[in-house]
Amino acid sequence: MQKTLLLVDGSSYLYRAFHALPDLRGPGGVPTGAMHGMINMLRRLRVDYPAAFIACVFDAKGKTFRDDMYAEYKAQRPSMPPDLALQIAPIHEAVKAMGWPILMVEGVEADDVIGTLAVQAAAAGMSVVVSTGDKDLAQLVNAQVTLINTMSNETLDEAAVLAKFGVPPNRIIDYLSLIGDTVDNVPGVSKCGPKTALKWLAQYDSLEGVIANAASIGGAVGENLRKVLDWLPQARALITVKTDCDLSGHMLSIGESLKALDEDQATLLAFYERYGFKTLLREIASAMPAAGSAQLNSPIGDLFGSAAEAVPAQYETVLTEAQLDAWLARIDAAALTSVDTETTSLEPMTAQMVGISLCCEPGVAAYIPLAHRYAGAPQQLAREHVLAKLKPWLEDAAKLKVGQNLKYDSHIFANHGVALRGIHHDTLLQSYVFESHKTHDMDSLALRHLNRQTIAFADVCGKGASQICFDQVEIEAATNYAAEDADVTLCLHQAMWGHVDGDASLTRIYRDIEMPTAVVLQKIERNGVLIDAALLGVQSNELGKRILELEQKAYELAEQPFNLGSPKQIGEIFFEKLKLPVVKKTPTGAPSTDEEVLQKLAEDYPLPKILLEYRGMAKLKSTYTDKLPKMINADTGRVHTNYAQAVAVTGRLASNDPNLQNIPIRTKEGRRIREAFIAPPGSVIVSADYSQIELRIMAHISGDAAMLRAFAEGIDIHRATAAEIFGVPPEEVQSEQRRYAKVINFGLIYGMSAFGLAGNLGVDRAAAQSYIDRYFARFSGVKQYMDDTRMQAKARGYVETVFGRRLWLPEINSPNGPRRQGAERAAINAPMQGTAADLIKLAMIAVQGWLEADGLQTKMIMQVHDELVLEVPEAELALVRERLPALMAGVAQLKVPLTAEVGIGKNWDEAH
Repeated sequence: MQKTLLLVDGSSYLYRAFHALPDLRGPGGVPTGAMHGMINMLRRLRVDYPAAFIACVFDAKGKTFRDDMYAEYKAQRPSMPPDLALQIAPIHEAVKAMGWPILMVEGVEADDVIGTLAVQAAAAGMSVVVSTGDKDLAQLVNAQVTLINTMSNETLDEAAVLAKFGVPPNRIIDYLSLIGDTVDNVPGVSKCGPKTALKWLAQYDSLEGVIANAASIGGAVGENLRKVLDWLPQARALITVKTDCDLSGHMLSIGESLKALDEDQATLLAFYERYGFKTLLREIASAMPAAGSAQLNSPIGDLFGSAAEAVPAQYETVLTEAQLDAWLARIDAAALTSVDTETTSLEPMTAQMVGISLCCEPGVAAYIPLAHRYAGAPQQLAREHVLAKLKPWLEDAAKLKVGQNLKYDSHIFANHGVALRGIHHDTLLQSYVFESHKTHDMDSLALRHLNRQTIAFADVCGKGASQICFDQVEIEAATNYAAEDADVTLCLHQAMWGHVDGDASLTRIYRDIEMPTAVVLQKIERNGVLIDAALLGVQSNELGKRILELEQKAYELAEQPFNLGSPKQIGEIFFEKLKLPVVKKTPTGAPSTDEEVLQKLAEDYPLPKILLEYRGMAKLKSTYTDKLPKMINADTGRVHTNYAQAVAVTGRLASNDPNLQNIPIRTKEGRRIREAFIAPPGSVIVSADYSQIELRIMAHISGDAAMLRAFAEGIDIHRATAAEIFGVPPEEVQSEQRRYAKVINFGLIYGMSAFGLAGNLGVDRAAAQSYIDRYFARFSGVKQYMDDTRMQAKARGYVETVFGRRLWLPEINSPNGPRRQGAERAAINAPMQGTAADLIKLAMIAVQGWLEADGLQTKMIMQVHDELVLEVPEAELALVRERLPALMAGVAQLKVPLTAEVGIGKNWDEAH
């Protein structure tokens, strides 16, 4: 560190930051995107590359010596965008306040200043790290000078330069002179690409050697070379970075002028306040000595400090009528009350209430035991009596409540005839909205935000086979546990609410999407879906017969019986007996027999194909046809799934117990399971599904003209894509071409590589790469979106949906290549998946609001990916068929129309 100079190509950073966040605005509409990006990149850089000496180098205003050499130098570059120009002075102010010395030297470019400093530092025995995205600076690389590109996590030392460009650093100038530099408008040899340039340099060693042997180089490109022989020395001079600039008027020496300084926190505090940098403002305010509040979340780490000093707990066990009345008066007068329930199980539709805990102020809470049944338990107030007295308050929407996952508690109250209203805050959802990538259970939140170790459920109930039901817990221990839950929940709300409330986008996600969605989900879960258990029994028998047939067929192909569920036995038969090729190996070195391997081998061999079908049938039987009938609620005759709202970072819901979102629909057997999801007599199943939602979102986010046009004109997007890629009119697109286009459309938004695309299309990698290249050539806006999004994600550590949902990417700057690449793929896809999740939630809210407002008997019974499933009385069918797609299409105005397709049937399969 003490012998390292860290140089930043500030001009390169400026443009990258601006294009990553072009529309970000601060107070009064002032553009702040470049400021945000620049500040975050520099902050991260100092953490990742500690150095005793640092400098941020910007281009100075006015002409440089290169403009005098060549009038067309950079002539094609557009002028600086006005919104970026407005941010230059503030950026310089912020960079200085962050402790970075700034250099701008008239008459030369930032590259030349960087080159000069690199040479001087290397001569003084220092190591130099240059942060830039400019390939021209590769010519500076040597044993002491390294380039880093923080946007791509690329490090260029001498070996890496050779690997990337095909020439060592001392030949970069010659290489660029031959191929030209389109960014700076420096022409090279016409039609001379990298391959030709490398060939010439390998044969003739240098640019001078190529010029000297120009007469012997044949073909059209040789002729083109001879036409520019007089120009090439000038091209070389333009591309060469100057390393002897006079810096005396701008600095004394590296050691004296470029020392890394501490941040000027007072200046930064005022800067962040002026431009609306809320997260950084809270962070720096909490770090300053005068601040008394807890340190808040930072985009570059887990910077949570301890909360205010803990208040000595006063937890009361409510066992008398007088105590109950006192607490009723207390919660009735409170502005916000934390509510929690203790129950006999975690199954929300069948669990019975054991007790209720309440808290109106930190450290003061009560537990009302209602059904503790152990020997020697004290007399408790009757559950029905307590609920009757609490019911007016519980059902009063004006009496505001906070809880941790109040969707669950709403079910418990509903089980006892109470409709919980006034749900104003939910700490589970607060955490999910501003830190979706972290855990949201109360114990983790308390440790993270309050620095508080809570009593765990296992501490009072035990675990495993010896675990007892909560109604067997002694009331004193139950009070300490349950009252603490209510207390901690209120404290968590006070600690976390500022994270959400301080950001308009996050507030919208919380208030307008997540909180109302929780209420709607509780209704959907209680509605449940009617299941034809007899039909599932028939299907289960049929699957059982088919499984036995497949077993016998597998034995015949293997020429012996074996356990079809044993990877070891399968491996022995595949690779030792049948000598099938090994596709990949397990971490222990054994040949793998996983799903991917079976899929590959099934293309050529019958036994793997049989095993795949066997596994599919066995999973259908065990997971659905056998299990679903056992999950039917005895009281309702329906299956009631649970929708986990705070699991997927993209905002998508997760269905469990049972999982209704993963029923296979690519096989007829899988689709038949949906036949068992039925409507009662006099009603039908209606399915409404957003059409091609993620591609529509891609068109909106990327603004790609061709994609926008296709959707606006109602053209089949896969046909339109095929027409662009294969260069044929849409009406002449063949079915196979459309299939290719569909795979490409969906593959690229999921970050599919040429290798993956080749496997999906059954073509070689070169052909797949050709399709990708043609796709991006025709849909350049999509390519620009992907590039900008990667850069934005690396600068901020997260991406956002159209509605402002923040999707954190902790691995986006990871030094681990596969993890980083996975995060980059997620960065591109997450805004689309997340926006789709937001849209379906808004649709659920709109539909439920309409059903209730109009007093309809129709009810939502499932949400599956981009689909809503409703149970509709036949008398309301015409109205629902008309209004449902319009409601779903109208929840947001994108650059392309949203469309929802409606299907109707006696069962879920028919409705498709």
